[in-house]
Amino acid sequence: MTQPVALEHVVVTGGAGFIGSAFTRNYLAWHPSARVTVIDKLTYAGNLQNLAPVDGDGRYRFVQADICDYDAVAPVLAGADAVVNFAAESHVDRSILDPDVFVRTNVLGVNALLRAATGAGVRRFLQVSTDEVYGHVGEGATPEDAPLKPRNPYSASKAGAELLAWSYFSNFTLPVLVTRGENTIGPYQYPEKATPLFITNALDDQPLPIYGQGEAVRHYLYVDDHAAAIDLVLHQGVPGEAYNIGADEAINTVALAERILDLLGKPRSLMRFVPDRPGHDYRYNLDCTKLEGLGWRRRYDFARTLEATVVWYRTHQDWWRAIKSGEYQDYYRRQYGAALAGAR
Repeated sequence: MTQPVALEHVVVTGGAGFIGSAFTRNYLAWHPSARVTVIDKLTYAGNLQNLAPVDGDGRYRFVQADICDYDAVAPVLAGADAVVNFAAESHVDRSILDPDVFVRTNVLGVNALLRAATGAGVRRFLQVSTDEVYGHVGEGATPEDAPLKPRNPYSASKAGAELLAWSYFSNFTLPVLVTRGENTIGPYQYPEKATPLFITNALDDQPLPIYGQGEAVRHYLYVDDHAAAIDLVLHQGVPGEAYNIGADEAINTVALAERILDLLGKPRSLMRFVPDRPGHDYRYNLDCTKLEGLGWRRRYDFARTLEATVVWYRTHQDWWRAIKSGEYQDYYRRQYGAALAGAR
């Protein structure tokens, strides 16, 4: 463990998204003397409402920019102490429909950020990655030095971003850290991902589409716990190292759907089984010994994580109802329309 690094100005890219906005909101609360500049392109999943709780804070600034645009991001990074990169296309289903977008943002965009961060001489560059870079894990728990075996365009693009980041550490001495987090849920998550999709569909008595037999196993992490882990790695992690961020309880998709329906008092008959996703990773499981060695512990177990998430979506329907229209409906029809029509 290194001595905590003092970081007065942190640039958070993708900070209007789900985990990025949670990190921003929490970071300003956890570090009263720090400043945060958020860069976000405001794609379909970026939403300034996610940052409304800090909008009046003089230590927060927002810049709308594409991380692929070096000329736009480089001046913002000048003078920054650290960069935390959340900016990414992150939905597996969309990556199968359109891989090009994922390669552009998740690889070329990260390269532009790395170049800009190197030029700015930042003291930390933290690349937020995913457990999906390890691919399907049949048994046991995966340590950080396990081979990367991504199996879809999304996870492959995230693995590519990691490799680029490590190359900047080796060649340009950029102080790179990487975090690989498990499935994260909580407030402000765009309702294309399984948990908010199931919750919002159930609230409207709409079917919950479950891939295959619903046997895929995931570990669910509350977004504030994920943000706290990233904050810890940013300040006390060792440059050149990766850190897994995970939970303990293994939950398959059927069990997740059942728990959500029970919490909302909805019938389990809303579950619908649709054709499986190509190249579906059925299990992830992370060994988080290294992160725990820094002192990280979760505050939310799975029951509390899911209950808090369900309550938030039930009480913030204006937020997600505005989203589940327009482009979202076009995507939903392409992804699930025919599948649900023939579902059992």
